[in-house]
Amino acid sequence: MKIKRENILPNSGSSFKILLTPGLNDYFYWHFHPEYEIVYVEGASGTRHVGNHISNYENSDLVFIGPNIPHLNFDYGVRTDCEQVIIQMKENFLGKDFLNIPEFSKINKLFKMSEHGLSFSGKTKQIVGEKLKQIQSLDHFEQLLLLLQIFQLLADSEDVTVLNTRPAGNKSFEKEQQRMGYVYQYIESSYQQKPDVNLIAKQVHLTTAAFCRFFKKHTKMTFTDFVNQYRINQAKNYLLQDKTISETCYEVGFDSVSYFNKLFKKIVGENPSAFKKHYLQ
Repeated sequence: MKIKRENILPNSGSSFKILLTPGLNDYFYWHFHPEYEIVYVEGASGTRHVGNHISNYENSDLVFIGPNIPHLNFDYGVRTDCEQVIIQMKENFLGKDFLNIPEFSKINKLFKMSEHGLSFSGKTKQIVGEKLKQIQSLDHFEQLLLLLQIFQLLADSEDVTVLNTRPAGNKSFEKEQQRMGYVYQYIESSYQQKPDVNLIAKQVHLTTAAFCRFFKKHTKMTFTDFVNQYRINQAKNYLLQDKTISETCYEVGFDSVSYFNKLFKKIVGENPSAFKKHYLQ
C-alpha cells in the first residue's frame, strides 16, 4: 500500500483551507501533504496514527501535524456521528518571514515541534475545539485572527504530548510507513477472523521474528495486543449502534463473551454494559 499524497488548495479568498467533517470513516486514507494541519474531532472514539505513533482517542481529539507526516484519517472506522474541523496551511501562508518576527517566537517553536506530531488534551483541547467550531461562521479576516489566536493557545499549552521522538516527515520513514499501511489493511480485512502474524510478516517481506521486532518497536505492543485493541475499538462502535454485547463479541471476532468482557474492561476501563449505558445516555 503506497502512501497517498493529498493535494490541497486554500479556500477561495483565503490563505488556508477549512475542511468540515469529510466523512471518510469507511475509507482507509493513509496519506501525507506538505501543509501543516490542525485536526479537531468531537463525538467519536477512534485511532490516532501519526507517523510511527499509534494510539486511541476517546470522545474527542486535537492534533497539530507538521509537513509530510504520514497519517491516517481520524474518523477511520468510526460508526457514530462525529464533527470534525480540519485546518490546512502552507508554512509560508502569511509570507515567508512571518514566523521569524519576535511576537511569533512561541508560535515558531510550535511549528518546529509539529514536525514530530503533537496531541493536545485537557482545557486546551476544550477551548481550541470550541474556537475551531466557530471558525466557519466568520468572515475571512476574522478567521485569520482566530487562527493566530489558536496558534498562541497551542504554543502556550502544557497539555501537549509529542507523538514521535524524531521528526516524522523525512524520507527514511517511507518504507516503514508503507509496511504499517499493509499491516493496517490486513488487520482491517481479517480482524473478524484470526489474523495470522506469519502471513502478514510474509506479505511485508520479513521473517516472523523480524516482523514482531519491527511491530513492537513502532507500536509499543505485540501484534496480538494490537489486533485485540483494534477489535475492542470496533466493538465500541457496534455497542454505540445499540447491538447487544454477545452480538458485538462475535461480530468483532471473539469466541467467548466472558473473555470479551474481561478484555474490554482491561482496555477501556469499564465493562461493555457500563460503557454502552454511559455513552448512549
